[in-house]
Amino acid sequence: MGKNTVPVYIKIHDQIKQEIENGKWQIGDRLPAERELAVYFQVSRMTLRQAIQTLADEGILERKIGSGTYVASKKVQEKMTGTTSFTEIMLSQNKVPSSKTISYYETTPSSSELEKLALESHETIIRMERIRYADNIPICFEVAAIPKRAVEGFKKEEISQSFYQSLADHGKKVGHGQQTISATVASEKIAEYLDLKKGDAILRLRQITYFADGTPFEYVRTQYAGSRFEFIMEK
Repeated sequence: MGKNTVPVYIKIHDQIKQEIENGKWQIGDRLPAERELAVYFQVSRMTLRQAIQTLADEGILERKIGSGTYVASKKVQEKMTGTTSFTEIMLSQNKVPSSKTISYYETTPSSSELEKLALESHETIIRMERIRYADNIPICFEVAAIPKRAVEGFKKEEISQSFYQSLADHGKKVGHGQQTISATVASEKIAEYLDLKKGDAILRLRQITYFADGTPFEYVRTQYAGSRFEFIMEK
């Protein structure tokens, strides 16, 4: 995939998000059926579903089994302390972390990624999808967006494996992170990746992480198998 090629599902994601922001659909409104939207956007239902799922992963839409897709309501939020590094968490619990990279490429960011990472319109990102494991058991699936300028000179392996350690090795200091956690259920794709049943409980984490100088360098959307992971908040 060319680095400046915007995937069709990202274009649809951006248009739906913009229409929600413009008031075409209000909080709680049900979107048209997927087949109707696929005809409207002139794409396959698979492509349309990928766009809808990306918006759901970002908490913009909410999919209700047997009912449809709705504009999500704003959730009550509580700040968590610290940043979340999967590798560090697993090592602290005496588990062996590993990962499987599903996709990795340079591309144009979606409108959400532009906003969350404070990017200029001409900038590109590294978009990476991974399954993360603990002792070879699948724990979560994550989609990471990283500004290309933040990892100039990095090898692919340094980004896809122990990214935070690689940042430290390059003299980059990680600062704080903003995290949002919500509950959802496993889609067919996530169920397959995490060895779950479709509809099983999922914990969804969205995290923006910043360098010590306040520059955002990572926007990650992670879905954890609810039966294998829990978050602990300290006050």
